[in-house]
Order: sequence, then C-alpha cells, then structure tokens
Amino acid sequence: MPKIKTHKSTAKRFRFTGSGKLVRMHQGRSHLRRHKDPRTLRKFRQEEFVESAASRKHIIALAPYLDD
Repeated sequence: MPKIKTHKSTAKRFRFTGSGKLVRMHQGRSHLRRHKDPRTLRKFRQEEFVESAASRKHIIALAPYLDD
C-alpha cells in the first residue's frame, strides 16, 4: 500500500497542540499592515482553534501525517 501524499501548504498552515486541538494562524497579517489598527495587529499574533468538525476532517484528509 503506497503512502498518502501530504498537501504541503496545508501542512505548513496547521498544527496540533499537545492536547490534540487543531490550530491555525490568522489570515491577512503578511502585508499592508501599515494602515491596520494596532489592536488588529496584536490579534494577528494569536493562534486560533479550528472549531468546525467538517473543516477539521478536511484538513486531516489533506495532511494525514500531521503530528497528532
């Protein structure tokens, strides 16, 4: 049985915490930051949990070898 290929951009964007929660960073923080509110920029630094079961299932299908 061959190995399943990992979707590399998904593997770079998501990770599992020690307790098994799926985590991602916020979108929109990479450029055009000069005109954004400092409060918004601070919120970009925090990670966000993937709450949706459907999204979680899709991400695991794309990157099956993420560390659980």
